Amino acid sequence: MSDSKSTISPAPILPSQRNRPIQDLREWLDRVEEIGELVRVDKPVERDEEMSGIGYLLAKQKPSKAVLFSKTVGFENDKIGMRHLWNVLGPSVRRIAVTLEEHPDTPTVELIRRTKDKLKRRTPPREVTAKDAQFFENTWTGDQIDLTKLPIPKHWPRDGGRYAGTADCVITKDPETGYLNVGTYRMMIQGKNTCGLYLSPGKDARLHIQKAWDAGKPIEVAACWGVDPLFMLVGSQSFPKTVSEYEYAGGIKGEPIPVVKGKVTDLLIPANAEIVVEGVLNPNSMKGEGPFGEFTGYYGKPEDRCPLVEIKAVHFRNDPVLTNALMADYPSCEQSGFFSIIRSAKIWDDFDKLGVPGIHGVYSHPAAAGGFGMVVVSLEQKYAGHVTQVLALASSMPGSAYYTKFIVVVDHDVDPTDTDQVIWAMSTRCSPVDDIDIQRNSWSTPLDPSKNPPEARPYGSRVLINACKDHRYLNTFSVRTTLRKEVYDKLTDRWADLGLPGTTPSLTVFEDGASKGTTYREEGQKGAPEDGHQMKL
Repeated sequence: MSDSKSTISPAPILPSQRNRPIQDLREWLDRVEEIGELVRVDKPVERDEEMSGIGYLLAKQKPSKAVLFSKTVGFENDKIGMRHLWNVLGPSVRRIAVTLEEHPDTPTVELIRRTKDKLKRRTPPREVTAKDAQFFENTWTGDQIDLTKLPIPKHWPRDGGRYAGTADCVITKDPETGYLNVGTYRMMIQGKNTCGLYLSPGKDARLHIQKAWDAGKPIEVAACWGVDPLFMLVGSQSFPKTVSEYEYAGGIKGEPIPVVKGKVTDLLIPANAEIVVEGVLNPNSMKGEGPFGEFTGYYGKPEDRCPLVEIKAVHFRNDPVLTNALMADYPSCEQSGFFSIIRSAKIWDDFDKLGVPGIHGVYSHPAAAGGFGMVVVSLEQKYAGHVTQVLALASSMPGSAYYTKFIVVVDHDVDPTDTDQVIWAMSTRCSPVDDIDIQRNSWSTPLDPSKNPPEARPYGSRVLINACKDHRYLNTFSVRTTLRKEVYDKLTDRWADLGLPGTTPSLTVFEDGASKGTTYREEGQKGAPEDGHQMKL
């Protein structure tokens, strides 16, 4: 890796990718099916625990495919025809790449790099008319509203209810500035026309609600319960509170996101959504919500009071698709895979904005509590204190400040997506007594099961680990064992003749020092990370 523009040639474009970006969830499903990563189940399946159970188990297969259920037990003959999509992105880097408008076989670090660059090109949304929004095909208002008519699922045995908003986008407006936030927040069905809305401290929608309620005013809210998965990626990140997530989504998409004004709210809603609810949060309207099986792989805290949304309208396309994000242990946690890409890209972009030199890669490991718990930065050391600076910034930047418990900085000859290499660097370049620091009272979440008693949350702590060569002794640090370039080339030429399996793994660092970098393993090599978790130069 290097600071300069990548020299990787773009991967071949699939036929369906040539003309335009993905327009909606149904086109996304077509793309995913084209690459062989969609399973369709036509037999009726129970909405309570069975659908989520299948999604949980499919996520543990390799490759891990998305699953679309066309029928729900007890709802086979209803007129709504709602379908359920589970394991939407799961641990599949290929589906995440498709969602980010990249070729499915783009290597992981290159995908992060490209996404980081796309985050810099913000594109404002484009407002369209109601006739251009297909979710207005069906509308319930007033006494027609009955959320119990929708086959909303229950994910885990001890969940406090059924949840619709887990792979969604929730839209609120700052009552002072008019800034539109598009976030991902869970929503539990509380009655025919009410939903609970769970919000962690510090999240944008919670700040909007508190501003309105402090002024004694209600606040409007809209939620899409079936949505282009790109909104899951963008809505899950922390961006400046003066720029809408619509602009970042448009930058990734390469064109403005079409939005439409709601029928009973003044909010702008993604025009290509499948299912939309519009409502209002009246001042101090709260109700018990939860528990819910969360991204940590544990149930969240016991039932607590959360804002209660009064639903004023429900809109949906014919035969709508409900997107469901299962929160669980890795790799069955829906957010883990896409967090490892989009969160890494956001952190890398934060470094770029601050003008920090030498960053060769960033990786939020998907197994670390839904991608939240661990960040690895690959750095080419340029000056004394460079590693300490990067560790300190990574602990406080918008992209990485929330929940992160372990921040590790490695040298640029270490692939941050390769756990084996990271552990090797920690074991050979880190002197614990000198190179590990602890930061206390950091921004965390009430969902962290390690912080007890629960009242001590949401304050957290984190470990900062310098796993780089000691800068003072860079020139005399023990020499890494590497092959000579001529030996590597000779073995590459003879590989097949010797009857050895596969192809020679790609190496980028050699004894003669002809190139910089480290050793990266090709796809298919025994022991290589799954789903493209490797880097190719």
